[in-house]
Amino acid sequence: MDPLTRRSLLIGGLGLLGSGALAACAPQAEPPASSSDDDAGGSAGTAITHVHAITRDAGAGTVLLATHEGLFRLQDRELTRVGPVVDLMGFTVAPDGRYLASGHPGTGTDLPEPVGLIESTDRGETWEVLSRGGESDFHALAAGRDRVLGFDGQLWASADGRSWEPHDIPSAPAALAVAPGAGTVLATTEDGVLRSEDDGTTWETLNTPQLMSLVAWADDRTVVGAGVDGRLLTSRDAGRTWTAGAEPVGEITALGAGTTADGEVEVLLVAGTRVLRSTDSGDSTEPLL
Repeated sequence: MDPLTRRSLLIGGLGLLGSGALAACAPQAEPPASSSDDDAGGSAGTAITHVHAITRDAGAGTVLLATHEGLFRLQDRELTRVGPVVDLMGFTVAPDGRYLASGHPGTGTDLPEPVGLIESTDRGETWEVLSRGGESDFHALAAGRDRVLGFDGQLWASADGRSWEPHDIPSAPAALAVAPGAGTVLATTEDGVLRSEDDGTTWETLNTPQLMSLVAWADDRTVVGAGVDGRLLTSRDAGRTWTAGAEPVGEITALGAGTTADGEVEVLLVAGTRVLRSTDSGDSTEPLL
């Protein structure tokens, strides 16, 4: 691995160490967005200081931003906050459509500190604690068809979100991603991208062009990663080989991927203060906000 590339990951502002070490969420100097409407109990014009995760709810068709200020829906360039204010340090949409999250409760929110693993079956309007309330703040959280993985300083795996088994992992993961059907797990770490075929029990280090801070599965074969140089990287063979986008899109702090009705790979990302969409590996981007 190129020592310069590794050094840029550690001190270049991508925050792998802070995320892996469960550092407190610090507001950004410039918020990437603010809500123009908030019919879910928050005040209009709520500033978003940090986006922890971005993904699309395929069932609803809306883009979701999991933030320091709670969950927001993004549709037609308008943001609407959903449900109670929870600092969603970890957030994922399970293949069956459930929302799973972790983090810290907002003022007046009837959830433990930290919240542990929480679940929403009404698209974020309400949340229920499934397990580890008052114990775990999963900064890295991912769900597949039959497994949930979370990292709170220890890697945990659960088949039902209620009982957990500890697993070893060679390096602390900044991000976890589970293939929606196959269940292959990827983890971004300071020492490279790790891959597991057995729900996080054993790991191999992938040969990648550069270190990545984030990864997301678009389908069971297609993975998108955020490189330390600001480029998007794409793999069409479940992480074995990668191609990089032609131009950097900036410092990527949140990343999601999926496929469109036309079969294109859709990438959603937050880069700096911009919320973007791309269908060509970042060679061109469309602002969503």
